[in-house]
Amino acid sequence: MVSIKTKEAASAWIGLLATVIVAGILFILGAKGVPIRWIVAAVVLFCTFSIVTFVALFIIRKYVAYKLKPIYSIVLSRDVHTKEIFSELKDKKVENIGEELTAWADTNDKEIARLKEAERFRKQYLGNVAHELKTPIFNVQGYISTLLDGGLEDELINRKYLERAEKSIDRLINIVNDLDTISKLESSMNKLDFEKFDIVALAKEIAEQTEMEADKKQIRISVKGAENLPSPFWVVADKHYVGQVFVNLIVNSIRYGKEDGTTRIRFRDMLDKILVEVEDNGLGIGKEDLPRVFERFYRTDKGRSREQGGTGLGLAIVKHIVEAHGERITVRSELGVGSTFSFTLKKANLQNTK
Repeated sequence: MVSIKTKEAASAWIGLLATVIVAGILFILGAKGVPIRWIVAAVVLFCTFSIVTFVALFIIRKYVAYKLKPIYSIVLSRDVHTKEIFSELKDKKVENIGEELTAWADTNDKEIARLKEAERFRKQYLGNVAHELKTPIFNVQGYISTLLDGGLEDELINRKYLERAEKSIDRLINIVNDLDTISKLESSMNKLDFEKFDIVALAKEIAEQTEMEADKKQIRISVKGAENLPSPFWVVADKHYVGQVFVNLIVNSIRYGKEDGTTRIRFRDMLDKILVEVEDNGLGIGKEDLPRVFERFYRTDKGRSREQGGTGLGLAIVKHIVEAHGERITVRSELGVGSTFSFTLKKANLQNTK
């Protein structure tokens, strides 16, 4: 079986077939006694081959261009002139064109899948936002309605309901602030302000800021290496956002930690990276929940999370910040034992820092 992969080969075979037919006619005429000069016959055969091949090539190119024009118009998202198709086909085999169109189709399939996933995520995200905002809004509405219906004059309930309304409003503010933070992270993560700083000193500073909340549950926060500052653990990162990572992870460990528990922050030298670990001996996370802990609004214990004042966005913010630095954050956990969140940052050159 002859393999024909180019326009030229196809037209050459057509020319050859026409030449064979003409040669056959000449042979029959010669057999019947018609005088034929073989030099003339050779010229006729050559001209037949050349003309038929050229005409066949022209027709094939016109036909292929006619068929490909709408396809290329779709691929290039504009009207394509026939001359452009001729130019495109000039040095290409048909199989090359097929490969290009297949690659284009694959790319578009992937883009369509990505857009569908983005749309699914958008709908899920909007649904989650509406659900999270609905509860505190309805609570505030209920408390205010009760006060307006006469509860305001009842000293037994007016203060209690106002305090509950305030608590719901604080929750609303926290949700809006976290949503605003995520929005800013997504739109301006390429504008990180990188600098060299002592990450142990930063962790100690954040730990001291959260001591009051930790004291309510008698949780002790320890920062390994903070007793000898400056430490050997210096990184190159955005200090403000890394501080926010510490705030979220430490507050998270306090909210879901045990009474009289401990939150430990440790650092390890990993050649060109610094590994940071925030460990607690709290409730822990189940295996089925571990893959989803960094999703927005995902909670392993929804009732307890809301009771603790969490918005379900803290770990999503942490993941955004760490990944914006080109790093990864992981978690390992066991129910009833505790959780350890680990992330890396690029190590600074201490010789240039001191």
